[in-house]
Amino acid sequence: MNIKAPNPASLGLAGFALTTWLLSMINAGWFNGESMGMVLAVAFAYGGTAQMIAGLMEIPRGNAFGATAFLSYGAFWWSLALFVLFLHGNVPAAFIGWYLFLWGMFTLYMWVATWRAARALQLVFLSLWLTFFVLAASEWTGLAWLHHAGGYLGLVTALLAFYLSAAEIINETHGRVVLPVGAASPRIEVALTVDEELRRA
Repeated sequence: MNIKAPNPASLGLAGFALTTWLLSMINAGWFNGESMGMVLAVAFAYGGTAQMIAGLMEIPRGNAFGATAFLSYGAFWWSLALFVLFLHGNVPAAFIGWYLFLWGMFTLYMWVATWRAARALQLVFLSLWLTFFVLAASEWTGLAWLHHAGGYLGLVTALLAFYLSAAEIINETHGRVVLPVGAASPRIEVALTVDEELRRA
């Protein structure tokens, strides 16, 4: 019996999008720090755990990108929630800036890996690395407007991720394109001669 492995992308993207939206509303200045408790709860349960489950589901599918992305960003939400709850007391803002900057660097090269993927996925990672870098800059400079700008970029990122999550599940359920995501670039395969293969061995 041939059982098709389920596509976990819609789950992972939804967990990422919902948690990002909640945190970004605070970063954008719509709500204050008193709302952080809800963000932390969702970060543990949905942004963290559900996204990591999606990453584990990508492994038997042979999707290295999906596994790396979902497991990493799931771990990001866990690390952020643990930091806010227990460990933030004496950490200088400059060091938090480096934390955000390094996540931006990771996201930047993941974005490069999306260049042959659907346009919607490219936009998610483009807006995300911009979000991380702007938030890092806000920690390094202490400028509130940069922090708010990072929040608004996060809201854009969340909307794009929600759209892609919806497209993944709706298109698969209907068996046709209901929500377009932009065609992926074709992969170009180059046939090597035997001599070329031996030289590369």
